[in-house]
Amino acid sequence: MKRTLFLVLALAALVGCGGGDQTTETSGKLKVVATTMQVGDLVRVIGAEHVDLTVLMGPGIDPHQYKASAGDVNRLSSADLIVYNGLHLEAKMGEVLERLNATKPTLAAAEAVSEVELIVLDGAHDPHLWFDVARWRLALDAVAAKLAEVDPDHADAYAANAATYRDELTELHEYCRGMISRIAPQQRILITAHDAFNYLGRGYGLEVVGLQGISTVTEAGTADVQDLAELIATRKIPALFVETSVSPRAIEAVREAVRARDFEVVVGGEVYSDAMGDAGTPEGTYVGMVRHNVDTIVGALTRGNDQ
Repeated sequence: MKRTLFLVLALAALVGCGGGDQTTETSGKLKVVATTMQVGDLVRVIGAEHVDLTVLMGPGIDPHQYKASAGDVNRLSSADLIVYNGLHLEAKMGEVLERLNATKPTLAAAEAVSEVELIVLDGAHDPHLWFDVARWRLALDAVAAKLAEVDPDHADAYAANAATYRDELTELHEYCRGMISRIAPQQRILITAHDAFNYLGRGYGLEVVGLQGISTVTEAGTADVQDLAELIATRKIPALFVETSVSPRAIEAVREAVRARDFEVVVGGEVYSDAMGDAGTPEGTYVGMVRHNVDTIVGALTRGNDQ
């Protein structure tokens, strides 16, 4: 609590100094800070050469557990626009982001989507909207509109980039549908460490089971491990998956519990959930990350099938 209070107070002082305008005047670009790689990629594609983008959370970083550092406060305070996911994904940055909402332009991209488009689990909105590509296009529109509002001189460029990217996401949506349809209906079950993939399941016809809840702050107990192991052994699920931003220990515990039931389940591969891949790789982009996940899931769940 003391550290959070210090960051909030430091932020208030920095915002009062008005540092953001100086950077924009010097660079000639709109200075945008994004929290996660997913929302950062929207800004990167739509903003293109007109935006100077900083993403706070890199590959392998869990946004549920992420705490803003003093350096982050400096970056946020000097931004012309802050884009974050919202829906409590960046839970431990909540106080800092709330403070910023009242002092400078901000956008919670997932919260710009109508509530009827959101999944509710355990009384809370699931924040992992980006795994339903059709719905993520709605977040794209929100980012494009916000960029145009803050930087109207380049509104036409933002609109054109958004239109091109919307077409690309439409193609990605159809790719996901086609690939997942190759999995036999009885094997369309995706098992991971935490409930990050419910939008993928709803959008493309997968049953999704996470060992933890929608936040990695929730810890799985022994009973959770045993219940999941029983499900896997009973239904003969061929594979489960580890996540790049979550420790594999819990998944390994499930495998051991399944083995004790005289069934062998394999790790079907590594999937990206709350973070994307390294910059400069296909998985370091939203489109590449989604394709990697779908290809990995389909490959593991169809292995040994004739289709």
